[in-house]
Amino acid sequence: MSGRVYLVGAGPGDPGLLTLRGKEVLEQADVVLYDSLANARLLDHAPPSAQRILVGKRHGRTSVEQEEIEAMLVALARQGKNVVRLKGGDPYIFGRGGEEAQACRAAGIDFEIVPGVTSAIAVPAYAGIPLTHREHSSSVTFVTGQPGSTRPEFEPDWDFLARSGGTLVFLMAMTRIEHIAARLIAAGMDPATPVAAIRWGTLPRQQSVLATLKDIGSKAGEDLKRPPVIFVVGQVAALADELAWYERLPLFGRRVVVTRARAQAGALASLLERAGAWVIEYPTIELTELPIGRDVFDRLATYDWLVLTSTNGVASFFDQMKAARCDVRQLAGVRVAAIGPVTAAAIEAHGVLVAAQPAEFRAEALLHALGEVDGKRILLARAEVAREVLPEELRARGACVDVVPVYRTGLPSAPEPADSLGSFDVITFTSSSTVTNFDRLCEGRTREIIGDAAIAAIGPVTAQTIADLGMHVAVMPGDYTIDALAEAIIAHLGSGTRKA
Repeated sequence: MSGRVYLVGAGPGDPGLLTLRGKEVLEQADVVLYDSLANARLLDHAPPSAQRILVGKRHGRTSVEQEEIEAMLVALARQGKNVVRLKGGDPYIFGRGGEEAQACRAAGIDFEIVPGVTSAIAVPAYAGIPLTHREHSSSVTFVTGQPGSTRPEFEPDWDFLARSGGTLVFLMAMTRIEHIAARLIAAGMDPATPVAAIRWGTLPRQQSVLATLKDIGSKAGEDLKRPPVIFVVGQVAALADELAWYERLPLFGRRVVVTRARAQAGALASLLERAGAWVIEYPTIELTELPIGRDVFDRLATYDWLVLTSTNGVASFFDQMKAARCDVRQLAGVRVAAIGPVTAAAIEAHGVLVAAQPAEFRAEALLHALGEVDGKRILLARAEVAREVLPEELRARGACVDVVPVYRTGLPSAPEPADSLGSFDVITFTSSSTVTNFDRLCEGRTREIIGDAAIAAIGPVTAQTIADLGMHVAVMPGDYTIDALAEAIIAHLGSGTRKA
């Protein structure tokens, strides 16, 4: 039985611009064939078991010929697989999606087109340029900046474009910006017409230059003559000075390293990216679920308290509770305690109310929140390696404590070398294990690799681990949560000097 091919627009670069339908089909993919300009973060939506194949083309270099891509789509679908062809921007806007759809139709393969946000619209919007405006332009023309030498009839009609009176958007303009400007002027367009060249649009590395047709060549510089570049011609380009918003975000262009486990990095990365940061994910821990013995669930109702100290512990405990067919009603007489509001929210998502949550998110504060524990039976579900402060103090106060390790943190199985991080403005640590593992991955060069970047710690326990390594914490929020950490980084970096 044949599978199905999905031609999916990945959007212009910002992973948040993927459509809901695009995310949905990625989650069902068996194979993903993706372009170079499709943000690699989007591959995280595909199942871990899905095959990922880079088939992208970049200016001057071809990794996989178009005919081979089309043959791969057909062959993989004939194997009964759901094949996602993830294409930068929109599949049908200068994306050769039409050719790939024709190849599927000719081979009798079912296909679906999932439109994407084209860079022709999104990139100018992120640069503060509305392509239409009641006072400036009532039409938009999309033009390829690379018509190709084999089809001379596709060379733009410069006379028509020069007198169109609307906005012109040239995709794949890069090396031809000066040529395009010269042809438009020769065709009669006013040399003083406002223009904008935008590279890496919708991403924190976005670069924009505003000029006129006459001087764009001298103002663009070499960086803006390399792909990917969008070239906008028309009166609306002059509005960028007034309407620019993305490049004015508080963390725009800032490079921030997130050291959380890959599965957990998304929340912090998203908060920072919404503030304009260039997030570099560098996982320093890998989580492994540890089996909970059946006997633990059998005697669950005998405890007075269940204490959970992290969202990882919550996920592991309740997932295994469900797999063991242990009814949540076993907790009917058990009070549940959590360290921090995020852990509490994760618990209550399972329909269990939290009875104790300390004002300060650390073990010492939880002791006070639990109150009198003499003679109480307490089940503490936590990481395999953790501080012994909580169980030791509970026992000292007369409690009977069973510690059940529900997950283990270790080094990533295939870590990138720390040298690959390059220069960055801030590095974040959200637990002591992220600190110690990063130090191990740096192989004695931790201070050298961090350099003069600011170190951000989620709370005092993590900060102490950093201090023990002889380093200074520059950022620590008052509330020890991911949201508060992001806010503290924004406050710290929002007005400083960016890395080159």
